[in-house]
Amino acid sequence: MAATSLSIFCACPCSPSPRFQASPPPPPPWLSVCCHSHHLSLSPIDKTFTQIHNSGVIACLRANSAELALKAARAALTGGISVLEIVMSTPGVFEVLQQLAQEYPTTTLGVGTVLNVEDAKNAINAGAKFLMSPAMVKDIMVDAQCGEVLYIPGVMTPTEILSAYDSGAKIVKVYPVSALGGGQYISALKRPFHHISMVAAQGITIDSVREYITRGASAVVLSDAIFDKEAISQNNFNEIYQLAHFAALQGNEAVEW
Repeated sequence: MAATSLSIFCACPCSPSPRFQASPPPPPPWLSVCCHSHHLSLSPIDKTFTQIHNSGVIACLRANSAELALKAARAALTGGISVLEIVMSTPGVFEVLQQLAQEYPTTTLGVGTVLNVEDAKNAINAGAKFLMSPAMVKDIMVDAQCGEVLYIPGVMTPTEILSAYDSGAKIVKVYPVSALGGGQYISALKRPFHHISMVAAQGITIDSVREYITRGASAVVLSDAIFDKEAISQNNFNEIYQLAHFAALQGNEAVEW
């Protein structure tokens, strides 16, 4: 979503005519009238939403230890990833998130597989800018309406998509997309739901990023495609860096194409 820009220009005042002394009515309170361009700032949720759209790729990290998670995350972020999700099953997930938020303050960091309000609140306190779930968790959705963190619920069917959207979801995660038909499924869903932003998740390769985005996905979730399990087990973080770099390029090109 592009930043909203409101520009109002005032003409220089001329000498008042003696026949017209009445002052013009004041502008409504929500409108700031000035003699220069005025940019309305985006909310934190809108910023996160825009960053996800602009990146095209959400890197999804799960690791067997906090130490491995930190090393893998740093390699991916150095490689160009700008949106990173850390899965709840990662040991010390909140400590890892907090450390990364301090090291990469401008990066969009979030937590995935969030299934209850308590975990959602802990994630937010640790610095998460977005939360993802494999399904829609109603309590999290309710809390998200009054917060500053983007909630991305998981959906599978048209009914679930519409239900999440009507409940306030700004964007939904179509999961498990590869099992449902991949890019063709996204394309089919976007016909009736062209107004609903969708993230495609599960089983997506780096080579298919452009296809998914071309077919209507706002972004894709890449897990093993970036965080290769063998590379992590061998502490081959250069491989993670290379995969992340390739994925980030594919995402940027697909979004701009």
